Amino acid sequence: MNGMFSIIQVGDVLVSSEVLTERFCCDLEACHGECCVEGDDGAPVTLDEVAAIEDALDEVWPELSASAQAVIDRQGVAYTDVEGTLVTSIVGGKDCAFTCHDGGCCLCVLERAWRAGRIRFCKPISCALYPIREVQMSNGTIGLNYHRWDVCREAVRKGREIDLPVYKFLRGPLERRFGAEWYAELEETARELKEQGVIK
Repeated sequence: MNGMFSIIQVGDVLVSSEVLTERFCCDLEACHGECCVEGDDGAPVTLDEVAAIEDALDEVWPELSASAQAVIDRQGVAYTDVEGTLVTSIVGGKDCAFTCHDGGCCLCVLERAWRAGRIRFCKPISCALYPIREVQMSNGTIGLNYHRWDVCREAVRKGREIDLPVYKFLRGPLERRFGAEWYAELEETARELKEQGVIK
């Protein structure tokens, strides 16, 4: 595509071709989880996710910082940002309230508790899908865009090194969000486009 991207329809979802062509693989040792503590707002969440986080709150509460506990006590686990999006609460204007630091890395207390089998909710799908950003258009159609962020430069480098496309790196979260059947259609679309020489 010579550096250009186009929009591909997979089922009823519009997908940027960059989701198929760009390479990405998180490198926590290199970035130390910086994506959880950088940015202007928290992670976008749905009302169902807010309820799930509230259900898990007692379990993860001792792992939250005192500052995070104070913010959650004051405004809850989420708030509406200036754009009208419901997002997780943040501390100090940037850090997600649900982060913790372990061995020099910033981790999600929700995901850590989920991996240990202590709670049923992993983390917001917006976090799991990154670097894919989901957008909802005025007609209700869902679009998936590839997002570039300097803090993820090592993830891009590693993804290129092992030749791992974004959609393959995010297979689990994409199946969680849209289902295994939809993901299989995405894979088939990518295969066909490669055969046609449209993408590499």
